[in-house]
Parts: sequence; structure tokens; C-alpha cells
Amino acid sequence: MRNKAARSSVRTSVKKFVTLARKKAVDDAEAALKDMIKKIDTAARKGIIKKNAAARKKSRMQRLFNTLKIAQ
Repeated sequence: MRNKAARSSVRTSVKKFVTLARKKAVDDAEAALKDMIKKIDTAARKGIIKKNAAARKKSRMQRLFNTLKIAQ
């Protein structure tokens, strides 16, 4: 059950970040990105998600944030 809670927490933080990015709220999105990366790293360290999957998620979200920042 703990794994499920941690995985759900990662998914929720990703959704929160994507929602803020779509609203073009740069400052809030940056805070959400940092929180999301922390949760993804924790899940990867515990073996809940694989390291490559964690790196892929972080990379995609960072790329989204960078395009958001450039468009600002």
C-alpha cells in the first residue's frame, strides 16, 4: 500500500505541474516542478519507479517548463 501511495503522489504532482504550466503560471509552475522532482527522486530511490522512468519524466517536465519560460 505504501508503494501505491507514493506512486499516486508522483502522479498528482505531475498533474499539478502540467495544469499550472498550461495556465502559464511560471512562478507557481516552478515551485510545483521542484516538488515534483523531489517526489520522483524519492520514488526512484525507493524502487517504486525505475531510474530511467524517473529521468524520463523529469526530462519531459523540465523541457515543458523551459518552453513555458521562453514563451513568457
